[in-house]
Amino acid sequence: MSLVALHDLLRATRASQTPVCRDAVHAASIDFAAFRARVHALASWLRTHAGARCALCIDDTYDFACALFALFACGKEPVIPASATPGYLADLAGGYDTVVTDADLQAIGSELTADRAAHGDRALDPDAPLTLYTSGSSGAPKAVRKTLAQFDAEVRTLEREWGALAGDATVVASVPHRHIYGLLFRVLWPLAAGRPFDRTALGEPQQLQARIDAYHATVVVSAPAQLSRWPALPGFATLAPAPRAFFSSGGPLDRPAADEYATAFGTAPVEIYGSTETGGIGWRRQSESSAWRPLAGVAARRGAEGALEVRSPHLGHDGWHRTDDAVTFDGDGRFSLQGRLDRIVKLDGKRVSLPELEARLALHPAVAQAAVVLLAGASRERVGAVVALSDAGSAALRGSGRVALAKTLHRHLAAYFDAVVLPRRWRFRIALPFDARGKLPAVALTDAFRPDAQGVEVLAQTRSGDDFHYDLRVPPTLVHFAGHFPGVPILPGVVQLDWAIRFAAEHVPGVRAVASVDRLKFMAPVRPGALLSLALSHDASRRRVQFAYRLGERDCASGVIVYREQAGERA
Repeated sequence: MSLVALHDLLRATRASQTPVCRDAVHAASIDFAAFRARVHALASWLRTHAGARCALCIDDTYDFACALFALFACGKEPVIPASATPGYLADLAGGYDTVVTDADLQAIGSELTADRAAHGDRALDPDAPLTLYTSGSSGAPKAVRKTLAQFDAEVRTLEREWGALAGDATVVASVPHRHIYGLLFRVLWPLAAGRPFDRTALGEPQQLQARIDAYHATVVVSAPAQLSRWPALPGFATLAPAPRAFFSSGGPLDRPAADEYATAFGTAPVEIYGSTETGGIGWRRQSESSAWRPLAGVAARRGAEGALEVRSPHLGHDGWHRTDDAVTFDGDGRFSLQGRLDRIVKLDGKRVSLPELEARLALHPAVAQAAVVLLAGASRERVGAVVALSDAGSAALRGSGRVALAKTLHRHLAAYFDAVVLPRRWRFRIALPFDARGKLPAVALTDAFRPDAQGVEVLAQTRSGDDFHYDLRVPPTLVHFAGHFPGVPILPGVVQLDWAIRFAAEHVPGVRAVASVDRLKFMAPVRPGALLSLALSHDASRRRVQFAYRLGERDCASGVIVYREQAGERA
């Protein structure tokens, strides 16, 4: 198949009946002549109805591709936001003049007619700009401005590496086209190579089989999260005909998942490593090596602080570009990633700035300060949020409970971020765990999601004057359950008393000098996995701390801790 330069796409001599897009839902195919006519028609409309910078918030991949090239054709700049949520678009208000959505194209669809005289089949400007947005290390969305020529250089790299493998296969994808990986692999590369792409994203594993049945020859463009789930599809190992290639990007594919593909199809997926700023940098197949090989034409080296540095035709300049990924190189020129040097992470292929999450959380009236941390899970990484509550937040926690407050903050963040990157675990605190130097160690944040030294998990704490409230989880593996009692484990009362003294001592150090425990009562057993609330009330004048445990609506235990007068306490 002959590759056409992106700036020559609208004047290419390609056969008019060459398929551009396939629509399995309607069993239809759209050819190159229809694509070119649609581009010209949209260009005529956009020239008079859109500003100079147009934000494309279009989910339909075919309409997106047409609108993208229509903007190039009429000399306007496409802007591709990473998300179409209202809050995110509001943040970018200064970065675009007009927003075009699927609804806009549907509403004006019947009015569109091609103005070939105004546009003709002429070359586009190779230096035409296109702006994408990604998460910056400062916490704010970061504009990345690239040219059509840069994308053309990357398309040529992809065709050189895998064009023969893909051949005339239809590109099916589960990733959105608003990110650079989806934009390149799902839209630009197929258009330049004359390879058809599927119109809609795969949402469910069963759709993969349906596309293979409809198209026969396919190339699958996906992300690690989806690829890890697909082996569970009935008949996965006998998909016929097998896709010619599985591509993955947005994060590393788990080795067990890579091995499943290698067993089923003879080779692991092709994983692509890169970023919005750099474009593609390297690739690997874990059935061959766990290290990454630089793409053809890309030079890579280890720079200061162990950071990966690249020189590439995808950058738009000839100099070296420093990334924020730490690397080591082997003797064959391949590199292994050693983690990030900044706080930008990828979750299920979505790039997110942890500082941006923190900044957004801090804007909510329930939040005084917030810190987020990446937590390792059984199957994938997730974000955890540690929140120091404001007075309003403390009142909300006491009034509505921890779960309701977490849902409120989750909805607040959902206006700005994709759901997959939102915190899944929450810890509410009176203050964040700063150390003596005023630093906020990552290990202290991670420890907030683990049982403490006594084996109990502190889910939430709040303060109102001399009253304190804790939400606690009692892990089933707590050592105190052993032998108490065999077959019917119950948390010992002495442990509950010890916890009450220890938590009170966080705020009243003198309470450790216990003089007596009065009115001690145990009213209900505490089983493994219980969610307890602990209320503490300090009466300084009488040197007393009253405590009460509740399990839902039931009282579990209560008492009064009386502590001794300390030396130097008297005037």
